[in-house]
Amino acid sequence: MRRKNKNITAEVDQADLKPDFALQKGAGAAGFSIASFRIGLVGGLGVLTALLIGNVLGQLGTVLIYIGLALFLALGLDPLVTWLEKRIHRGVAILLVVLAVLGVFAALLFAVIPVLIEQASNLVEDFPRVQDEVESSDFIKGLEATFGGSLSIGDAISSSIEFISNPENLVAIGGGLAAVGAGIASGVTGATIVLILTLFFLASLRSMKGVAYRFVPAYRRVGFAKITEEITSAVGRYVVGQLSLALCNGILSLIALSIIGAPLPFLLAMIAFLGSLVPLVGTLTASIINTLICLFVSPTTALFAGIYYLIYMQIEAYVLSPRIMSRAVAVPGAIVVIAAVAGGAIGGVLGALVAIPVAASAIIIIQKVVFPLQDAKHSPTGA
Repeated sequence: MRRKNKNITAEVDQADLKPDFALQKGAGAAGFSIASFRIGLVGGLGVLTALLIGNVLGQLGTVLIYIGLALFLALGLDPLVTWLEKRIHRGVAILLVVLAVLGVFAALLFAVIPVLIEQASNLVEDFPRVQDEVESSDFIKGLEATFGGSLSIGDAISSSIEFISNPENLVAIGGGLAAVGAGIASGVTGATIVLILTLFFLASLRSMKGVAYRFVPAYRRVGFAKITEEITSAVGRYVVGQLSLALCNGILSLIALSIIGAPLPFLLAMIAFLGSLVPLVGTLTASIINTLICLFVSPTTALFAGIYYLIYMQIEAYVLSPRIMSRAVAVPGAIVVIAAVAGGAIGGVLGALVAIPVAASAIIIIQKVVFPLQDAKHSPTGA
């Protein structure tokens, strides 16, 4: 009888427990569904936030390039300010450097632009003579004879010169008069913004570094400040060195192209200067452009220009660059090409100019931070 009562009690207890177990199972499923919903919601919001940030950065791409270029120019001018600071007050040193930059900028505008306009006008007036000389040159006649008269190079050159000499065609190539005007206005505006930001960064570079150091824990602040100073100094020397190389290329190009009778020597020298701001790739590109422009005068002039640039690039690679850039970080040629192409694809010419110092900064960080950390690890645990 007792055994029967125990069995009945056990059955009753099991029957009472079944609904509770079902309720717990249902509650667990509901909780899992809520947790999954929360995870999906947070993940979706994260994706939307990332897309929003990417869109904002895309819209601000040009502004970020302006800021980067101005910052690197400020780092390039800071050694001059530091050198003057040893003799005069820092505020006066910054003022003198600012006035010197503005003076050089104004001198370039007032000295080069009138000469460029005059030489461009003379070239337009001499187009018929240049056309006749090119078409009657022995080089062109020899090419036509080689092709057996099936190709008229003289007619092709004549058509090209007529097309270039028509201002309406040049405007059409630029996308219309409004697009050309917008491009010029955008370039002037960008140069002004970069100049203003450069002066501002130059004046507040130390305070900016101090604020950046505050974001680092106190026990790491000294080491971080030391590495940052090395990076900024090396980048500054790199910018100064690249500007010096570009200036050498511009001055030597002006002298050499004037001697060989190249057209628009001031304009070609400016192309060489701007091209040399982007190392390796820019120098070679500017040399090819200037040589092709000299071809409009005569094949002999283009040949002399090509020979000059071949000699100059060897001198720059083995004499000028090692001496000027000896204290700056060395950027491998492959990285220069990759950085220039990537920067040009992102931000055009300004992007290519900024990309090289960015690559130099990355190399410095790897040399000063990553490599020492890896060298300090002598076991899998890092001890």
